[in-house]
Amino acid sequence: QVQLVESGGGLVQAGGSLRLSCAASGRTFKMYAMGWFRQAPGKEREFVAAISWGGASTYYADSVKGRFTISRDNAKTTVYLQMNSLKPEDTAVYYCAADPPPYGSSWYPNSYDYWGQGTQVTVSS
Repeated sequence: QVQLVESGGGLVQAGGSLRLSCAASGRTFKMYAMGWFRQAPGKEREFVAAISWGGASTYYADSVKGRFTISRDNAKTTVYLQMNSLKPEDTAVYYCAADPPPYGSSWYPNSYDYWGQGTQVTVSS
């Protein structure tokens, strides 16, 4: 069992940056693959980025590639999402999620067993 708490969301102008954090409880955090998803009003939850348990592999949605960076600090049991060059279409509630072994596909929400409560990101034009 792991609990996830996101922070770092807020209101930012287009072109600005935010860094989201997801703090995890539990000593098994280092074994989990981690992902970030987002959900805008009236839309389905969509994949944003994921990182393997050791941090060696990262994956990004095409819409954020080159602008967002996912990272993790297993000693601090925290995963981060650095978001640069933000656009109004990035506005959404952002969720972090944990995928325990055996790992599923990073792109699909159903691969993840644990979810945070979400943090709102609003990008104004």
